[in-house]
Amino acid sequence: MNLSIVSAKSVSNKDNILILADGNDFDWCKEFLSGTEIKYLKSAAKNEILQLVFPQENKTVFVQYFKPEQNAYRKKETIRREGNELLELIKRFKIEELTIVNKQKENFTSEFIEGLALGNYQFLRHYKNVEKKINPLKKIKVGKNSLSAKDLKTLNIILEATCWARDLINEPLSHLNAPQLSEQIKEMGKKAGAKVEVYDKKKIASLKMGGLLAVNYGSVDPPTFSIMEYKPAKPKNKKPIILVGKGVVYDTGGLSLKPTAHSMDFMKSDMGGAAVAACTMYAVAKAKLPLHVIALIPATDNRPGKNAYVPGDVITMFNGSTVEVLNTDAEGRMILADALHFAKKYNPELVMDFATLTGSAARAVGSVGVVYMGNAEDSLKKKLEISGHETHERLIELPLWEEYGEMLKSDVADLKNIGGPSAGAITAGKFLQHFTDYPWLHFDIAGSAFLHHSDSYRGKNGTGIGVRLIFDFLSNY
Repeated sequence: MNLSIVSAKSVSNKDNILILADGNDFDWCKEFLSGTEIKYLKSAAKNEILQLVFPQENKTVFVQYFKPEQNAYRKKETIRREGNELLELIKRFKIEELTIVNKQKENFTSEFIEGLALGNYQFLRHYKNVEKKINPLKKIKVGKNSLSAKDLKTLNIILEATCWARDLINEPLSHLNAPQLSEQIKEMGKKAGAKVEVYDKKKIASLKMGGLLAVNYGSVDPPTFSIMEYKPAKPKNKKPIILVGKGVVYDTGGLSLKPTAHSMDFMKSDMGGAAVAACTMYAVAKAKLPLHVIALIPATDNRPGKNAYVPGDVITMFNGSTVEVLNTDAEGRMILADALHFAKKYNPELVMDFATLTGSAARAVGSVGVVYMGNAEDSLKKKLEISGHETHERLIELPLWEEYGEMLKSDVADLKNIGGPSAGAITAGKFLQHFTDYPWLHFDIAGSAFLHHSDSYRGKNGTGIGVRLIFDFLSNY
């Protein structure tokens, strides 16, 4: 993350200041504004001007008001978006450090900083002249009583993990193949205090992970299978919670080559699920949540070279099931299936998998939500949906009715890797369900993991969606 967020022990008269204020409260004004400025502020408040800037001799004072909102979740999201909007003023004034002081009766400092910090994110590592492009804001100082030390630490961890996920998603294959992804996961484990083990191709072959090996047949780079584990001394859960992430570092579609214009241009993002699983694990371990959590990340690219698997092939999976491959572009489910079966060895309490899996899910909800499905208890689903609203990473559940399983029946194998032309997101989930025998949820983030146009603080390109959602869920588990 290219921004440090620290506690301010005091506010000096040379600090650039942002006041978060209620529209009908002016008691704080004399501390920061002149009489003329206060008069203008009151007039602006009557006209519902929400953002104001007062350039002063040694500093700049920003004032932010918020419109009343009946819906608490919507209010938090509005505040995040206001944080992102203020960023444009900060850039214009070339502000490098900003001190935030909360004068609201309700404290939404955390949400405002989320919008400001995530909006300030940039992926610049491949530019020659980075200095010309980098945003001026380098540090946010949080005024006394605006955020507790614990909340400030947690906020920093969440933002760092989300930005790390964005970095991974934005990184091209030339700099992030499967072995390089596993090195990034090792670095996360080292920084956060989580145990990491990486299986190489020889180990994967000895385990007979047929799905992961099949997708890798066409690549010159070997696959990896990363296991990341955090287990505190006294976890609340007796059995582990497992996060599984699809790590297809680049997807050409294989021999079922992607046919449409620009459909391959952003396929470096097809490991968005791996980014969610790994970076959420990083946040869990760094925050020392009292939970035993494991992440499983199968990784490879999907290419049409060498001995690439072909439509019509029958693949024996890690669990012994045979799969008739009718589309090599339905590769994510092949590698996830092996990881989901591997999860059984831990006798898990809950398994959640994350994947940029289907265009069907993207078409269903666009970029504003996440499709999910699974057999976990309704109480857990309800808590997840609450976290979805809390973080504005909203969820919509799709059914896994038996009829969808009929669409995966094969003439030559136990099942085929695609269903029919309809309900593609569901039949993909139904395929994955075949490899589970525990409480399980599947999240298809295809529509929201990578954006082609900027969307407020989510920005453009990799969003890191899922990290804040699952961290919130686990924090309240």
